[in-house]
Amino acid sequence: MPIKHVRTSVLDIAYEESGAADGTPVVLLHGFPYDPRAYDGVVPLLTAQGCRAIIPYLRGYGPTRFLAAETMRSGEQAALGNDLKELLEALAIERAFLCGYDWGGRAACIVAALWPERVRGLVSCGGYNVHDVAASTKPAEAEQEHRYWYQYYFHTERGRAGLTQNRRGIARLLWTLWSPHWRFDDATFDATAAAFDNPDFVDVVIHSYRVRYGYTAGDPAFAEIEQRLAAQPAINVPTIVLQGEAAGTTAPEASAAHAKQFTGRYRRRTLPLVGHNVPQEAPRETADAVLELVRNDVTRA
Repeated sequence: MPIKHVRTSVLDIAYEESGAADGTPVVLLHGFPYDPRAYDGVVPLLTAQGCRAIIPYLRGYGPTRFLAAETMRSGEQAALGNDLKELLEALAIERAFLCGYDWGGRAACIVAALWPERVRGLVSCGGYNVHDVAASTKPAEAEQEHRYWYQYYFHTERGRAGLTQNRRGIARLLWTLWSPHWRFDDATFDATAAAFDNPDFVDVVIHSYRVRYGYTAGDPAFAEIEQRLAAQPAINVPTIVLQGEAAGTTAPEASAAHAKQFTGRYRRRTLPLVGHNVPQEAPRETADAVLELVRNDVTRA
């Protein structure tokens, strides 16, 4: 798909778009370390049903660029959520359906929680994806600490150097660990890996994994949003949570405990043999979840 661009307060956001311009808007959001290719199998299923699919490259990925050299290369959750809100504003989309996982799921959950008037429905892969920064210093079970090895690696300058020199090797290893049943080939990986050549990729990633543990300061521009997120706000929009049973990032049952954070219509579905990269591993199930929300929204209207 051709790359389009739109400007927000701090970014020139690159995005791909498919479907009729007057179709039902659905924003599809990728995670780390992935890119819009994660939705290649989802998009045609949505556009065939009248949806307008918009797939942005997150800050630090692909052709997306910061407008000013002096802007902090923040990867904090408030920045991701604000980027999504400003994307909707820049595209003059009053209300949209959102679907995301990992970083993209975080952005989607934040907009759904803080600006619910902009969201018609949410598909969140992995559950409630808003960080509880205040609780981040509490140790987890040994198995979970092991899963987060890459985050602790990025807390060090050795980790920054390693990501700079070996971003493809690290990303490919994470794909394998997080999705043990997904048999992707070199071409599939290479199609996404080009997005990691963004000049801000390393800075944004390192900041993301340090700020969430309180090891570096956030961008003061997002302090008010972070303060609101510290309260772990509930999400009241219609939501379907998709949980890969083979996800290598967290124990799959962890998202079951997130149900209390969703106060609107809510469903949680588990996907056997599916790992962390839900849209690319299970495109049909992902599209079906979005389309279910679309149909229910039309019925209510």
